[in-house]
Parts: sequence; C-alpha cells; structure tokens
Amino acid sequence: MRTILITGPGGSGRTTVAAATAVDAAREGTRTLLLSADRTDTLGTALGSATGPAPTEITEHLTAWRPDATERFRQDLTAFQSRAANVLDLLGAARLDGEEVTPLPGAEELSFLRALRDAALSDRYDLLVADLPPLPQALPLLALPEELRRYLRRLLPPERQAARALRPVLGRLAGVPMPAEWLYETAARWDVELAAVEAVITDRGTAVRLVAEPGPAGTDAVTTAALGLALRGLRTEALIANRVLPETVPDTWLSGLLAQQRKALAAWTESYDVHTVPHLGRDPHGTEDLDALAVPGVNAAPTPVEWPVADRLAEDGVLVWHLPLPGAIRDDLDLVRRGDELVISAGSFRRIVPLPSALRRCTVAGAALREGELRIRFAPDPDLWPAARR
Repeated sequence: MRTILITGPGGSGRTTVAAATAVDAAREGTRTLLLSADRTDTLGTALGSATGPAPTEITEHLTAWRPDATERFRQDLTAFQSRAANVLDLLGAARLDGEEVTPLPGAEELSFLRALRDAALSDRYDLLVADLPPLPQALPLLALPEELRRYLRRLLPPERQAARALRPVLGRLAGVPMPAEWLYETAARWDVELAAVEAVITDRGTAVRLVAEPGPAGTDAVTTAALGLALRGLRTEALIANRVLPETVPDTWLSGLLAQQRKALAAWTESYDVHTVPHLGRDPHGTEDLDALAVPGVNAAPTPVEWPVADRLAEDGVLVWHLPLPGAIRDDLDLVRRGDELVISAGSFRRIVPLPSALRRCTVAGAALREGELRIRFAPDPDLWPAARR
C-alpha cells in the first residue's frame, strides 16, 4: 500500500486537498481510504457526505474514516485496568468506569497514529490518504513514535528482560523493589505497536505533501515544515499551492494579492515540485467541486530520502555523513555527540539519531552546511578502527 500524508498551516485547505486527492485516485480505480484527524466533519463538508468514527463508503473505491479518539481511549484504559487488576487490588485503587473517562492530552494523537497503522496494514485498500492536523501539531505527531520508543528503551531496556527470572533475588539482594514482569510486557507491547506506526511513516512508499496558500505566511510555514520533515528523514514530495488566483483579475485589491502570490510561487518553484490549485471563488463542496481542483495524481513512486555516508578515507582520511536539511540556517544548527548517538538541533527542531555502525568507531572532525545539506566529517578512531583501513 502507498501512503500519502497531507498537512499544512491551519486554514490552508489541507483537508479539501486531501479529499480531492482521494477522490481523484478512487476515480482511477484505486481502492482508497481517506483518514482524517479532524474532530469536526470538515472532511464530510468537502466530500458532500458525512463521515464519522466508522469507515464510510463515499463513492466506489473510496472510503472515509474519522477515528473516535475518546472511545479508543476508553477501550485502552479498560484493557489496562484488566491487565493490572492484581496491582490495583493490592493498592486498593478504585477502577474507573468507561462513562467517567475523558481523553488525556496526547490521547487523540496516539489514537490517530494507531488508526494510521491499522489502515496501512489493511489489505482492503491500495492507497491511504491521511489528512493530518495543521503543521504545529502534525510535525510532533510524526515524531511521536520514534521519541516514545526511545523513552521506553531508556527507562526499561529490553536486555534487562533476560534477567526477569532473577528479579525477585536481585530485589532481595539490592533491598529495592524490581520492576514487575507485567511492566516489561506492557513496554514490549507498546514498543511493537509504536514500531509498526514508525514503519508506516518511514516506509519508502510514504510521501508527504504540503498545502499552503502562496504568500508571506505560507512561505514561512513551508520553510519551517520542510526543515522539520527533513530532520525526521521525510521528504516533501509536492508543495500544493492552494487557492491560486487567475492570471487576470480586476484592478482592485485582488491585483495586489495576485502579485504577492506570483512572488511566492516563483520562490517555491526553485526548491519544490509545486502544483497550483485554483481558487474556485467558494468553498469546495462535493465531488464535482473537488474534481475542479486538479490536484496532482498519486501514481508516481516517491523518491526515498537518503542519509548516505561517503567514503573519503583515501582522499581526505574521513567519512562524510550527508544529511539533507533544506531551509536550515547555520547559526541555528547544533550538534552533540553522545555515545553512539548524535543530537541534532535545527531551529526549533531536535532529533537524537543513532550513528551508522561505521561512524561509531570515529570521532567528529567537523561539520558544514552547504546547499541545504549538513555534511558531518568523521575521522577514524585509531583505537577502534581496523588497522587495514587506515
């Protein structure tokens, strides 16, 4: 299955573009699922047919789904209380009824990610179009699976599970309680689920499309989003310039807006694969209006993002790690080596990435930002590098 993730600034029309993309694919005979994170039925307004917590068939080959985060959270909490029944009874804790449960912060994000995973693993569809939240929420959402897995590995390292039979003995010797087996089992189950979500996001068949109105605010949002996505190893497959005015407009305030749009579009075409979507003069409603938007097709395979390590040992005595970071500013970049990991900060974004195996036996020898690409130089550590390679 191919997955297309669509996001953009709030109010940019990302949900409408996602709906148009799904409608276009379904018309070509592609079995398509349109998944939305919107609480309100903006998606249904665009499609001209209501959507909700159960998958709804809109047209032939097109199904729309808005998962219910509240119900999913209730189910998860009920299941957790059942698994931890012995511990809760020991503590004398009163269990929560489903009727009194309201989602905690982050519950909606986790619910949507799990729905994304379930949809991507389904054999009922050929294409998944995901209408993500606006950019300020979408970028942390895409980072969530990797970050949570890293927290779990640090707090409950999997290798410690090998000693679970010794835990009671170790607890008596150390004089402190050891983590219960159910805690490790819960962590392992979460790790598997998060790994499945992460696999969907980073799959070679997954593409990201940004939707923005051409103009100063849209340009700033696109630059920030492209950098945040690139730091996560995700490429912006297409930039969809939405609500573009016709080339000829009355000599009114619209002419100033048109000039502003032209300037933004000229700048965007230098860095992105730009597709313009016309302004209909009204909010699109129904499949006929969505057809008129002429969004880009979904047949072309996305270009995977590569972070290659170039072998320059013979020429310069170093290995160079190339990290594409379009839009990065040198003064806003920061690198910290921590063991076998590299902490990369770019503007307001931060990511901790494991070093490729060859670079773990090297020391950082410098870094430079050139043409939107961060190039980090690594010199072999004489104490760790095989003598035959030096």
